[in-house]
Amino acid sequence: MEIRRVGSQPSGKGSSDYFTGTVRIDPLFEAADPARVAGANVTFEPGARTAWHTHPLGQTLIVTAGKGRVQRWGGQIEEINPSDVVWFPSGEKHWHGASPTTAMTHTAIQERLDGKAVEWLEHVSDEQYEP
Repeated sequence: MEIRRVGSQPSGKGSSDYFTGTVRIDPLFEAADPARVAGANVTFEPGARTAWHTHPLGQTLIVTAGKGRVQRWGGQIEEINPSDVVWFPSGEKHWHGASPTTAMTHTAIQERLDGKAVEWLEHVSDEQYEP
């Protein structure tokens, strides 16, 4: 058994290579091999969002606070709220983040395949974020 105490892992700032706006990442867990799962709480300030990206084994988001947005490639922007659960299948190009006026926090859970959990792509433009 292992217990990871709150505050035992430092918060990190979302890199401008992968995020637009102010994003804080609070690691929760990363299972040791042979397990592949990892999770983090991610907080997006208003207007902040990920770049387009995919996950080799999919991703689950559990919204814990605020109001957010998600979109899969070719789909409509969807609003997300606390207790909503979003599943992105393996390889589905998508982005997620806060609404323009309200911050949003979600727990993100994904698995590594061959050591990689995400493939980062181009940034979401302002026109894509607020059509």
